[in-house]
Amino acid sequence: MTPTARIRRREAGAAGTWPAHVPMLLQRVYEARGAGSMEQAQPRLAQLLPPDLLGGIDEATTLLADAIAANRHIVIVGDFDCDGATACAVGVRGLCLLGARRVTPAVPNRMVHGYGLSPSLVEELDALAPELLVTVDHGIACHAGIAAAKARGWQVLVTDHHLPGDVLPPADAIVNPNLRGDPFPSKVLAGVGVMFYVLLALRRLLRERGAFDGPEPDLSSLLDLVAVGTVADLVPLDANNRALVGAGLRRLRAGQACAGLQALVRVAGRDPARLTAADIGFAVAPRLNAAGRLEDMALGIACLLTDDASQADEMARVLDGINAERRGVQQQMVDEAQAALARVDVEGAVPLAPCLFDPEWHPGVVGLVASKIKERLHRPVIAFAPAEPGSTVLRGSARSIPGFHIRDALAAIDAANPGLMQRFGGHAMAAGLSLDESALSAFREAFHEQASKLLDEAMLQEVLLSDGELRSDELDRAHAEALRGAGPWGQGFPEPMFDGYFDVLDWRVIGEKHLKFSLRLPGHAAALNAIHFNGWQDQAPPARIHAAYQLDTDDWQNRRGIQLLIRYWQAAE
Repeated sequence: MTPTARIRRREAGAAGTWPAHVPMLLQRVYEARGAGSMEQAQPRLAQLLPPDLLGGIDEATTLLADAIAANRHIVIVGDFDCDGATACAVGVRGLCLLGARRVTPAVPNRMVHGYGLSPSLVEELDALAPELLVTVDHGIACHAGIAAAKARGWQVLVTDHHLPGDVLPPADAIVNPNLRGDPFPSKVLAGVGVMFYVLLALRRLLRERGAFDGPEPDLSSLLDLVAVGTVADLVPLDANNRALVGAGLRRLRAGQACAGLQALVRVAGRDPARLTAADIGFAVAPRLNAAGRLEDMALGIACLLTDDASQADEMARVLDGINAERRGVQQQMVDEAQAALARVDVEGAVPLAPCLFDPEWHPGVVGLVASKIKERLHRPVIAFAPAEPGSTVLRGSARSIPGFHIRDALAAIDAANPGLMQRFGGHAMAAGLSLDESALSAFREAFHEQASKLLDEAMLQEVLLSDGELRSDELDRAHAEALRGAGPWGQGFPEPMFDGYFDVLDWRVIGEKHLKFSLRLPGHAAALNAIHFNGWQDQAPPARIHAAYQLDTDDWQNRRGIQLLIRYWQAAE
């Protein structure tokens, strides 16, 4: 069922102006991504877009400043993923820095309240007697919950980055760069980024009101959290987001992160001094996300809010254990999904738009299942699970491929089939939805029909963009170190990948599913270590391969070498 990919080399970018210490290889990589100087490649905080460009920012900051002056109770309502958790922590920490004395975090429980500010969550929050609710990383689709909060006399500020529907919720103020006509140039702020921007604008308003007796609060102390949430949410790293993430990484590497993030880095076994955006995405964020997937994200938020190192370590260990459980649940569900696809696979045909459901699946893990199947098949995928055990309401998580805007596809299905879905929302590459189990069959047909209209053969073949071949003198530790520290790499500013032809000197399977290689450039004597994680397909590799790979350092047992991280290989022609 695994389709083949195509390796295509990037076009060279326009020549830039670089300091002498920047290796030629790195110059080439930056230029291919449209950066012609260090200011463009690694933007600094001084280059951030100004907060006053955000629509709704004046109304939002006035609400917050008035609430702080009147000592009102502000409740920050987070979401149960890493972006939502870090945004909640940034909101609580930032408002306290700016003088708020009564700030409380809150977060829905996935199994109890469902997504976002729901009426059931509002009912539970009533015991806290909030006067101002601030939603982070959600709210733009929470019409019923916001209406319920307003009916209780509470003010509501929505900070979000998800695409809005045709009608906006009845909040007192909304800050979302993706609102129609919003003048903010960058539409790819994560939820945590939006909240950070609100705090920047609030500080300016409080300054104008003369609220600070001494030095102004240093909001840059929150950038470790901003970096983690931004990377975890897989938003494109445009120049503005790279400035935020780069500054946050510098704090993490310098040991200046909050106690919770430092503890999560330690429990993940990462070296904080060499931390990269990839380490955040693959090691730190999953441990936070696991709490919201299987348990309650309140634990993750508490870990990010504590300043007690011993408490942080204890909570990080619990989160690490939950993440280990999540990996086991995920692997079982992925195996079941692949088995289900194999049963409908006809003569090697890959399903056009798999829509998967199992009554025993966990709703907190279906997004990871959809992502894994999407990566394997290079098809848009939706995975469903009961919203809670025994429920007929299904929660679905969708993942897509370039060129197939999954949120727009769901909107088209909704327009053609009113009432088929109970709710939906998301982005181009990821979305969520809910529907009744009785509607699943009709939804499958509608989803397949929509995919048939929009997908073509070119879109269904994965294209791996390569930065070209590496010479033998570039396959060394110095270049691997330079690439590692040259980010932050991520969505929209991808980590460098190269391709080349290699003789296979030796290979073996490790861990039942990974391929370990000893490779050699034709015409050269030196052997190169290489590994292809999850690359074993029950078939021995040929004597010569064409591989797409990343150049990485290899410090196993202090060897201080290099290794090639193979992403895809095929028999050399």
